[in-house]
Amino acid sequence: MAKAQQPKLDTLSLVTMGLLMALQLVISRFSIGNTFIKVSFTFLIVALLAKWFGPWWGMMTAAVVDVIGTLMTGGPYFVGFTLSAILGSLIYALFLYKQPVTWVRIILASVIIAVVVNALLNTLWVTIMYQTPFWSLLPVRVLKQLIVTPIQVVLVYLLLKSRVIQTIQERLNR
Repeated sequence: MAKAQQPKLDTLSLVTMGLLMALQLVISRFSIGNTFIKVSFTFLIVALLAKWFGPWWGMMTAAVVDVIGTLMTGGPYFVGFTLSAILGSLIYALFLYKQPVTWVRIILASVIIAVVVNALLNTLWVTIMYQTPFWSLLPVRVLKQLIVTPIQVVLVYLLLKSRVIQTIQERLNR
């Protein structure tokens, strides 16, 4: 029986992945909006890592960045959010890794992440951590996803279709 193996990384890929992880940690400290709709742009780095390096490396980097990010902020660690980060990266990878960048792929990935990860799972994790009622939080979080997801779709599409990103990807694939 063959074992599933992670793809090996060359030096350029390893350095690129490390830089993207560092960038994700920096970007996570900045957000736009108020307490109701707060948007961070870390999803762009998650999508990029998933597109370039696939599910294995994407999920591993998502887990590492989540744990390091929590340690850096001094906030409470909860494994559920790490699982959400891993699942979000996996979903992006399933739709984007070694696939052409299309509106349909990005919309499907983003909607699945918005519903399953952000609205349902993350609401459940907040409910467990802070003993808040799930059904009173859910409508507010769904409304946020209805507002934020279309913006995320457009930004991911524009990023992945940019000439600079495509040039870097070609260099990584050599």
